[in-house]
Amino acid sequence: MVFGINMLSRIYIMEDLPTKILDILKMVSENKYMILLMLNIFMVVMGMLMDDTSACMLCTPILVPIIKEIGVSPIQFAAILSVNLGMGNVTPPCAPLLYLAGSLGGAQINKMIKPCMYYIFLGWIPVLILTTYIPDISLFLPRLILGIK
Repeated sequence: MVFGINMLSRIYIMEDLPTKILDILKMVSENKYMILLMLNIFMVVMGMLMDDTSACMLCTPILVPIIKEIGVSPIQFAAILSVNLGMGNVTPPCAPLLYLAGSLGGAQINKMIKPCMYYIFLGWIPVLILTTYIPDISLFLPRLILGIK
């Protein structure tokens, strides 16, 4: 799977997909925050449909040039990508981590979905908003430990 994703991401880069995606996003809006919102939605959907490793290997080479173009730090993008893919992994319809937790804990999925939705709406989405739109939050520790500006 990793080999296939690696080949696919290389093909996307050779075909200059990041520039094409950025052009499409800029046709919708020139606003940096609106582009980040659209990228967040895309990454959550990727997290819903794929495992973390594959989605990260596919999204990173495609989205890093877009992120740099709109002026977002690659370190902040790593935090945004992590939060999005993690949220996608517990969000139905696929929700691989939700199904894994249900099978390990012996719980029925239909009883787990409602509490999980509360957790997503009241916990995960606010963290995603803070991570995406307030760079100082996601860059605090890298700046403190690594001295990154």
